[in-house]
Amino acid sequence: MIQPSLRTFFATSLGLLAAATLTGSGFAQSKKLNALAVAVNDLGNPFFVQVVHGAQDKAKAINPNVKFSAESSNYEVNNQTNQIDNFIAAGVNIILLNAADSQGIAPAVMRAKAAGIIVIAIDVGAEGGVDATITSNNKQAGEECGQYVADRLKGKGQVVIVNGPPVTSVVDRVGGFLEVIKKYPDIKILSQDQNASGKRDEGLRVMTDLLTAYPKVDAVFSINDPASIGCDLAAKQAQRKDFFIASVDGAPDVVPYLKDKDSLIACSAAQSPYVMAQKAVEVGYDILNGKKPEQPIVLIPVDLVTKDNVDQYKGWTR
Repeated sequence: MIQPSLRTFFATSLGLLAAATLTGSGFAQSKKLNALAVAVNDLGNPFFVQVVHGAQDKAKAINPNVKFSAESSNYEVNNQTNQIDNFIAAGVNIILLNAADSQGIAPAVMRAKAAGIIVIAIDVGAEGGVDATITSNNKQAGEECGQYVADRLKGKGQVVIVNGPPVTSVVDRVGGFLEVIKKYPDIKILSQDQNASGKRDEGLRVMTDLLTAYPKVDAVFSINDPASIGCDLAAKQAQRKDFFIASVDGAPDVVPYLKDKDSLIACSAAQSPYVMAQKAVEVGYDILNGKKPEQPIVLIPVDLVTKDNVDQYKGWTR
């Protein structure tokens, strides 16, 4: 028989052990998301506006009182470095990073990590030890556009690529496009190194130069919709209608061009920036609470929108 005093001792000990077990397991209180910051490249681009909206909505769903901030680097790595240093000084919990330069931003990422901040790369990869990367399947986007171009040209023609900033999303898009095109030896790439910075005015400038340099162009692959709209404008100014344009984004601005029979923009591989940003916040919050994603890179699929199916396209829905 157990003595009453021992019975009390065992009961107390078991109670303390149970409490410790509950605290050490998934029953511990979640860490609070107090502050989240987003660093993107161009808040004049509707894509990045949707990234910010998606991140803010998800963060506020987790904590209605979260401190939220967003900055635009204008594709300048020095600007973005300063912004990240300011986020560190502000003591944010999570940074969503759309890198201006995937390699050049590494020192700033390492400083943020050293300060105990979770860094999630979004849309493009970043070096320096980010906790996870959430991005569209950019290689798939390039492949979809490449196959569209190859099929429409019936395997023969001359193509120019309007390239963009040195970030992983752009590299992957161009890589996927070229991977498909190389299967068609009668398709010649006339130019692939001209950087339009992903912007409409630069797309206009680059395409104007390319049309001057190459009197015969059958197709254009532009790395995003703003640049492709600039390319379309360049064609109109040069009175050229002898080619078509394949693009990436599925942005609201490109939909009227896809619906316009006189526009040369023929297709766009549509991303989901709002969904991507929500996923990035979700993954970051899980990591904050000790739950790492199964894979360090999460790919969001794309869908090819063309003049034939644009009426069924729902756009960047939330």
